[in-house]
Amino acid sequence: MSNKGLFIVKPVEPAGHVDAGEPVEGSLKGEATLKRTLTARHLVLLGVGAVIGAGIFVLTGQAAANHAGPAVTLSFIMAGFACALAGLCYAEFSALLPVSGSAYSFSYATLGEFVAWFIGWCLILEYLFASSTVAVGWSSYLISFITGTLGLPFPAELTQAPIDWKDGHFVSTGSLLNLPAIGIVAAVSGLCYVGITQSATANAIVVAIKVAVIACFLGFGAQYVDPANWTPFIPEAQGPGKFGFDGVTRAAAIVFFAYIGFDAVSTAAGEAKNPQRDMPLGILGSLAICTIIYIAVCLVLTGMTNYTLLGTAKPVVTAIEPYPALAWLKTATEIGAIAGLSSVILVMLMAQPRIFYSMSRDGLLPGLFGKIHPKYQTPYVGTVIVGVLACTLAGLMPLNVLGELVSMGTLLAFATVCAGVLVLRYTRPELARPFRVPVAIVICPLGVAACLYLFWQPFTEHWLIFVGWTVLGLAVYFGYGYRHSKLRRGH
Repeated sequence: MSNKGLFIVKPVEPAGHVDAGEPVEGSLKGEATLKRTLTARHLVLLGVGAVIGAGIFVLTGQAAANHAGPAVTLSFIMAGFACALAGLCYAEFSALLPVSGSAYSFSYATLGEFVAWFIGWCLILEYLFASSTVAVGWSSYLISFITGTLGLPFPAELTQAPIDWKDGHFVSTGSLLNLPAIGIVAAVSGLCYVGITQSATANAIVVAIKVAVIACFLGFGAQYVDPANWTPFIPEAQGPGKFGFDGVTRAAAIVFFAYIGFDAVSTAAGEAKNPQRDMPLGILGSLAICTIIYIAVCLVLTGMTNYTLLGTAKPVVTAIEPYPALAWLKTATEIGAIAGLSSVILVMLMAQPRIFYSMSRDGLLPGLFGKIHPKYQTPYVGTVIVGVLACTLAGLMPLNVLGELVSMGTLLAFATVCAGVLVLRYTRPELARPFRVPVAIVICPLGVAACLYLFWQPFTEHWLIFVGWTVLGLAVYFGYGYRHSKLRRGH
């Protein structure tokens, strides 16, 4: 294939050329690099911090009340299975190609530049829009804690976006902006600006708080479980996607959002001390921990309260409220949700600038996205740009549709990674692979099929938005990236 083609493939640098503690070589020699400071423990906490958040504190109840009933447990298992398949593929790729960029870098090395650009564009949906969406959820828990638990006033006009999307059109909310959402994004962006080591330390603290609160909910809430609430386990179908087995699969596609974040570990491959060992441990370890936690929370949540009552933005609090003896746990849960959602925002805002960094190093985005801070060794320009965009989305835009767009972009990225592993097995069999997907000829196609199956599930009304986003990405690629690609120009 001509090196001028759309699918020009980036050469693979063997993993053995990267030593523990050595900076990332990146795409071009002689350029600024990211510092290797993260251990396997940091990466596991990074993954848990990214995943545990919106799934437990928001999506679990809505999926149970509207689609799956108590069988939402099965929905999480189905979604977790798809993520496990993708996680194995991410683990092989991240150990083989220990550079920043996640699915973007993996696709560039296997499926070519055009596919890599498209996946990188999809990852913007995941990281940028997800951080904004979660920031709005964080805001709602903070406001509930301030006005409910503390009994303090908070201006209503500063609690939500000025517009909302209902019944196919925009409506005014009467509010000015979502100030707490803007505040948390700005604060977290500051952490990302000063360095990933500091960010990882802060993340470890909030993960510890979050896991402690979840453990309390499971331990004390289990005492109030009524097995009668689990009957019927799979409610009778009431229409397409509403209960029955079809509802379980529909819920699996929706709660997939709850697993978004484990792949963010792979974007930090360029900053891992020993990527060949630590990346598989970080990805698979965090995914295993999160899946077990989700299953346990689903069982206790639907056991404490009838599933029909859980369709709120605060399902865990809803389950606790009927029990006066657990009033203290309600407050602790609100604090845990605030900590949990903030850690999700942290990891998302850490990951997105590093996607920009990788794309800029390859010439597909302007060079300013690849600038590294001389003191903090972080992609500071990209961090500032992402922070400003995320603040704008979180404070001013209705985000009820963006959650599904996040899942769409992520599922496509996951499917591409699964396909890329198999492609590289055949095109570069001689590469030393510190971690290998077992039975790849089975696991990789299963991963592609599972991700695409979930991709087609709940998104019928949002295809136009996704297509519009794709067209915008194509315009950027052909308007700038194609002409400035360093690989295409032979640099």
